[in-house]
Amino acid sequence: MDRSRVTLCCLALVSVFAVASCRSSGPVVVEPTPTTSTTSTPTDAVRPEPAPLSQITLNFEPVADGFDQPLFLTGAGDGSGRLFVVEKGGRVWILRDQKRLADPFLDLSAKVSTESERGLLGLAFAPDFEESGELYVDYTDLGGNTVVSRMTATGDAARADSEEVLLRIVQPYANHNGGMVAFGPDGYLYIGTGDGGSGGDPEGNGQKLGALLGKLLRIDVRSRSAGTPYGVPADNPFASGTPQASTDGARRPEIWAWGLRNPWRFSFDRETGDMWIGDVGQNEWEEIDFEPASSAGGENYGWNVLEATHPYPPGASKPENGARYTAPVVEYDHGAGQSVTGGYVYRGSGEPNLFGTYLYGDFEVGRIWGLQRTADGIETRELADTKMLISSFGEDDAGELYVVDFNGSVYRVRAE
Repeated sequence: MDRSRVTLCCLALVSVFAVASCRSSGPVVVEPTPTTSTTSTPTDAVRPEPAPLSQITLNFEPVADGFDQPLFLTGAGDGSGRLFVVEKGGRVWILRDQKRLADPFLDLSAKVSTESERGLLGLAFAPDFEESGELYVDYTDLGGNTVVSRMTATGDAARADSEEVLLRIVQPYANHNGGMVAFGPDGYLYIGTGDGGSGGDPEGNGQKLGALLGKLLRIDVRSRSAGTPYGVPADNPFASGTPQASTDGARRPEIWAWGLRNPWRFSFDRETGDMWIGDVGQNEWEEIDFEPASSAGGENYGWNVLEATHPYPPGASKPENGARYTAPVVEYDHGAGQSVTGGYVYRGSGEPNLFGTYLYGDFEVGRIWGLQRTADGIETRELADTKMLISSFGEDDAGELYVVDFNGSVYRVRAE
């Protein structure tokens, strides 16, 4: 989700309808079928065959409403069936049996800046949360800087006084803060950071390997190194000084991938381990990036030399050595939407027609698309046209999918 064109706290639906009137046909496939991991499923597993996209109709079952600018939803992975809803202002609420508990699970509102695109932006529960009680948050502090912290929880309450700051990243502007945090199948914590804001990446952070902005970071929260409260996985691209061209000669070992503008939401396919990234564009193009589970990292997605597959700024010459940049698998122009929201590959059991389908949407216009791999390559198609401000998709412990509407509601995805 991008806030450089609009401020979250004062978005009006009139802008949605204005955009809708000039829509293009929608996303187009850029790359052939991406390489997927060879992660296998149990031999006794019955894998549903997804319906063709042309035969899928999505419906949205109301789950709960009355939230104040909700941005994310997730389960804890502990088998409790609880859902956790993150609000921009700094609170996290528990839904149990579709009912919100009276007290917030976590309240960081006194620490969180909410100006422009700032706020409490991400939440991830440790893979061993049931035993450790540990969770991780990404928020912008009162100075506007990105903070990634670890906390502990007991029962239905997280202890704000248990906060241990892992990373603090100076943000030069109030927008493009990224904010997604998620554990990969390798057990490492991945962190999405925006390019620092303003417009056009004026500080060149996307391509600057000495900066943590405009990146996907990958850290080991179970170890410490060089006086930091986390470790760097030994197989990170720059963990051991892997030679790589850099404008300033520096390489941060936390970097996993770079050349991103604002990777607002990314996810891992819980079956294959593949990563899908929704990277919000500047003024013309939105993109979905794909990274197979077999990747060794080091992908450069092109920003700010490219906006999706197009030279940036518009009219610029095609970059030399274009092969160094990893192209998106799907892109769409601003006639179709203006702020991509990455989603998830459906791996639940309640909607077999959706199995193996990646859902993604657009914050500003409310459209939702499905993406499937077929024998002929990648296919993507619009599956729903809503009036929602799609701030995020969410996944519960069972793999069922949800949509978070910034207007204040969450819905479960149903498919016919």
